[in-house]
Amino acid sequence: MHRRSSALTAVAALTLALGLSGSSTAADRTAADHQPGDLVSSSPTSFHPLPGEPTNTRAWQITYRSTTAKGTPNTVSGTVIVPKDGHTGPRPLITYAVGTVGLADSCAPSAGFPKGTTMEANLIQQLTARGWAVAVTDYEGLGTPGDHTYTVGRAEGQAVLDAARAAQRLPEAAASGVTRNSPVGIMGYSQGGQATSWAAELHRSYAPELRVKGTATGGVPADLLKVADHNNGNIGAGLILMAAVGQNAAFHELHLDSYLNDKGRHYVDFMKKNCVAADTVAGLFKKISDVTVRNPLDELDWRARLRASDLGTRTPDAPVYLYHGTADELIPYGVGKQLRADWCARGATVQWTSLPLGEHVLGAIVGATPAADWLADRFADKPTSGNCA
Repeated sequence: MHRRSSALTAVAALTLALGLSGSSTAADRTAADHQPGDLVSSSPTSFHPLPGEPTNTRAWQITYRSTTAKGTPNTVSGTVIVPKDGHTGPRPLITYAVGTVGLADSCAPSAGFPKGTTMEANLIQQLTARGWAVAVTDYEGLGTPGDHTYTVGRAEGQAVLDAARAAQRLPEAAASGVTRNSPVGIMGYSQGGQATSWAAELHRSYAPELRVKGTATGGVPADLLKVADHNNGNIGAGLILMAAVGQNAAFHELHLDSYLNDKGRHYVDFMKKNCVAADTVAGLFKKISDVTVRNPLDELDWRARLRASDLGTRTPDAPVYLYHGTADELIPYGVGKQLRADWCARGATVQWTSLPLGEHVLGAIVGATPAADWLADRFADKPTSGNCA
């Protein structure tokens, strides 16, 4: 009983931290004309960290063009938030990736911002309070048709970079200083850490025109197979099944349904209709063998797709601030340390920060302000050599 109580407490904490209407701006353009980052639609919305809490910002819900993991065009939704401070010159822009929110469209950050229910909105408000604009992707399949490609690194990273492009192409944001001359910072934790780390690795090849000054990324699931093994039968077991749904959404040829038993199919249906708190509770302490007729992670095609989301195989071309809690119960500390070692070995500039006794949620909260301070120094063009040596 104590184990389950502790688990539910952990889930509640996880939920706290990790959490289209409007006129078309490009209605007369064909799909073939669109480029990644082009706006498809935009409409005014509002940004509230808590229900009704004022923020002195303007916000727009957007849909924009991006690219799937297989390299085909898609459309992703998101939100652009700009301080209402009268500033007109180029201002810093953060492209922000949230941690795990769930698989249902109702879990998307853009759906929660007007209601004050998006869990990381308080962390985002700390960025707008600095005078920075923030673009927040919903990721592929959250708020748009299809299943969310949860944990598919390339799709997430491209959505993060294209959110920054879309913010720079939004005329209303441009009037408040969000332009192609804006210095760009990339920031995220947990799933957002995976997405931002992928964005850092893809920047040079995918969106080199963005003036990226640095990436602040934490609690990164840089090796999905190790993370799955760690969570199998533990508190984060539900995240494994969510990740399987996400991989199958990107790669239909994996045929997830053929591996599931009746219980597994029931849980998948439930998870697609709910958000992270309910999904995590539903999956508590489940083993892969509880929901499958055979383990997909034993199959070469599944392992290859998961390995394709590994981080540390490319060199970020801008400095990185990488942080991880030593007591992280969901993403093993060793996974973060290995990402640091891999990036350092490739010659990247990495500022590594270990958070003593920090579990997963505490890492998100405690690490946010130092990460933002580090980005402020990059926007000020202060030099950094990292601490790889």
